[in-house]
Amino acid sequence: MITRNDVEYYHENGYLLVKGVFNSQEVEEMRKSVDNIIKKAAEAKLDSNHAWQGDFVSEREIHKLVLKGFHNLEYHDSSFIKAIVHENMIEILSKLIGPNVQLHHSKMLVKPPEKGAAFPMHQDYPYFPHEKHSMLAASVHLDNADIENGCLHVIPKSHQSGPLEHRGQHYLNHKEYPIELGTPCPAEAGDVLFFNYLTVHGSQSNKSNRTRRNVLFQYRDPSDLPVKNVHVDWGQGLMVCGENPVFQEYDPNKIVDKLKIES
Repeated sequence: MITRNDVEYYHENGYLLVKGVFNSQEVEEMRKSVDNIIKKAAEAKLDSNHAWQGDFVSEREIHKLVLKGFHNLEYHDSSFIKAIVHENMIEILSKLIGPNVQLHHSKMLVKPPEKGAAFPMHQDYPYFPHEKHSMLAASVHLDNADIENGCLHVIPKSHQSGPLEHRGQHYLNHKEYPIELGTPCPAEAGDVLFFNYLTVHGSQSNKSNRTRRNVLFQYRDPSDLPVKNVHVDWGQGLMVCGENPVFQEYDPNKIVDKLKIES
């Protein structure tokens, strides 16, 4: 699905949009699953608003904006485990990361029409820092995304600067890194945007009358160890392709590792 030039582009620029990774039937299956998860969460009274808050948006706007986000999708619906290990994904991941690829976690991000919250510019690194920076996000588009409904913006080559100083809620100073500074990445349903966890990215609010549904899979080389014992949960550790060179046990409260993990 991708060429050597695509791989070079990813490593140089920190992101790569791949068209048509999932077909329309696969997209529709995941779309229905996302909607069903939201419905079940609401019925269980476990629904919540995951909109980012801070001085990048006014107090008046904060109360209007909504973002639906739940982790470990593969534990809620089998359509996501099929997507995580899809043959097209494996082909791409094995070229971007290497022969051994491991799932770190999954989540969904849904921006409802006209009130879907913005994401200020940030790196994913502060949430789960690793030694070798192999971690990447695969943002699977379940709806067409454009500037109007809050498509992702990335700053090309920003991953080359390494970890940047983030503010309290793990986002960058919005005056220094406005969303408009990024390159918009419009995409169609079934497309996947791959980006390194050091690549600065964000998105505007959904101002359209269309929903923007994405699911996000975070992958890494299993030999790339975390530098902090953070973001460890029940969805972590699935080998997507290849093998895990290190014997590990995953626990929600700790990581037992044969290699040193700095706390």
